[in-house]
Amino acid sequence: MKIDILTLFPEMFSGPFTWSIVKRAKEKKIVDIKIFDIRDWATDRYKSVDDKPYGGGAGMVMRVDIIDKAIESLRVEEFKSKSKIVLLDAGGERYTQKKAGELAKNKHLVIICGHYEGVDYRVHEHIADEIISIGDYVLSGGEIPAMAIVDSVVRLLPGALGNEKSLAEESHNNEEVEYPQYTRPEEYKGWKVPDVLLTGDHRKIQEWRKDGLHKT
Repeated sequence: MKIDILTLFPEMFSGPFTWSIVKRAKEKKIVDIKIFDIRDWATDRYKSVDDKPYGGGAGMVMRVDIIDKAIESLRVEEFKSKSKIVLLDAGGERYTQKKAGELAKNKHLVIICGHYEGVDYRVHEHIADEIISIGDYVLSGGEIPAMAIVDSVVRLLPGALGNEKSLAEESHNNEEVEYPQYTRPEEYKGWKVPDVLLTGDHRKIQEWRKDGLHKT
């Protein structure tokens, strides 16, 4: 998979993708992640990417023409018909594990990180294939949501985890939260591991784990 991220603050991504599962997936060539500064497509010497909203109002709005030029330049021939354009917006569809699975099936993701007072709505209407929100709260921009989405998608790519059984048992698969987990020490400060987990009876353990699943 190829993932391209359009942002006004590329420096924010210097750390999250250089650790753990995402780092290993990059090293294995399972995913190629590139960060692009939207200002690279600005046409004036000030690298302007926003302007005042028509009709008045507070703040500035990111321009549709700048974003469109950036998207078109990233639609290389190899992925032109397979590119999925994702706009991160507070008014978008709520992000779920199911949506992560859908995105993971694409060959090329382009993620647009909104900022300021938002993005010219023509991006929603004519450019984006998916408009996604990670929750009902306000962040300074789309960078943190982009990091969360990339992490959740990459771990679903074949070979990224190296343990398909672990992936199948993760939280939110089948709309359930994973059962409680325990490890050594068996007792700590009087807090004990449930007796059933110490029996070695796999049938009883499976039944206990099934009872411990919670619907989301």
